Amino acid sequence: MTRSFAIEAEGLVKHFGDTVAVDGVSFVVPEGSVLGLLGPNGAGKTTTVRMMTTLTRPTAGTGRVAGHDILGDPAAVRRSMGLTGQAATVDELLTGRENLRLIGSLYGLDPAYIRRASDELLERFSLADAGDRTAKTYSGGMRRRLDLAVSLIATPPVLFLDEPTTGLDPRSRVELWEVLRELVADGTTLLLTTQYLEEADQLADNIVVIDRGTVIAEGTPLQLKDQSGAAALVVTVSRPEDLEIAEQMLRDHVAEVHADRGARQLTAPAEGLGHMTRIAGLFAESRIELDDIGLKRPSLDDVFLHLTGHRAEDDLADDQTEEAS
Repeated sequence: MTRSFAIEAEGLVKHFGDTVAVDGVSFVVPEGSVLGLLGPNGAGKTTTVRMMTTLTRPTAGTGRVAGHDILGDPAAVRRSMGLTGQAATVDELLTGRENLRLIGSLYGLDPAYIRRASDELLERFSLADAGDRTAKTYSGGMRRRLDLAVSLIATPPVLFLDEPTTGLDPRSRVELWEVLRELVADGTTLLLTTQYLEEADQLADNIVVIDRGTVIAEGTPLQLKDQSGAAALVVTVSRPEDLEIAEQMLRDHVAEVHADRGARQLTAPAEGLGHMTRIAGLFAESRIELDDIGLKRPSLDDVFLHLTGHRAEDDLADDQTEEAS
C-alpha cells in the first residue's frame, strides 16, 4: 500500500534582494515518517522551513502540508501543523500550564479540552511537577520540552522542528529524541533541521542535504553513507607485539591494510559481512588475541564531508538569513 505525502515541496525558490537563499528545492515526506534536512551554515534550511510553514512567501514554487497549499490556503496549513523554532518561544512570565492554555485558547479550542490536553502534555513531557512554576525558572531542556508541548496542543498531524535540540545537554537531547519517536509512533509526521548529524542518524527515515540553496543529495541514512565510501573492516589486536603478524596475515586476504600502532588497530576495505566473518574465522584459528573485530560504515559526518567539502562541525550555526521586507 502506497503511503500518501504529509509534506510536499515543489521547486521552492526564495530571493532576499540579489541573494538567492533557496533555489528550486523539492522533496516529499510520507505520512508518519521523519525527514532530516541537513546542510552547512547558510544552506537555506531555515528559509525552506519558513516557506513551508507560511512564515515567508516563496519567490517561486509552492508546497503542501497535509494536502493544503502553502500559497492557496495558508490558514489551513497553519491549522494542520506545529512549529518549534531554534529558540524556545514560551512566555517566561507564565507557568507551563498557562502557556499551554494560552495557545489552546488562541487556536479556539474547547476550554474543557484545553484543560485536559494541558495536563496530559505536561505529564507526557515530564513537566507535571513544574506545571505551575513560571517558565523562567525552567532549565533549557525543560523550556524546549514545553515549547514542543505547546506546538502539540492542537494535535497537528505535521510537526516542523527547526534545530529542536540546540543548546541542550546530551541527556536532555536523548530524552527529547524519545519523545519524538513516540510522536512518530502515534502517526505524527516530522520534518527536522539539525546541526547534529547523530540526531539525523537516530531519528530520520530519509535525509535531504541542501547546499547553497539546492538539494545535492537525498536518501536514507544508510544510502547516503554508502555513497560516501565503502565500509571498513577494523581489527583491534589485544597485544601490541601481535600487530605486525596480524597485519601480514590480513594482507594475505585484502589488498590494502592501514596500521595504527598506537591504537593496536588494523583497517582494511570490507567486502561485506561474509568477508568479515571469514577474516574473524582466520584470527580465531590463530594464536592472535583480538579485543574487537567489526565493520565500520561511513558516518553522516563523512557524508557531509564527501558532499560539501568540509565537516559539519565547521558550520554549527544554521541559516540566519532574515527576510528583507
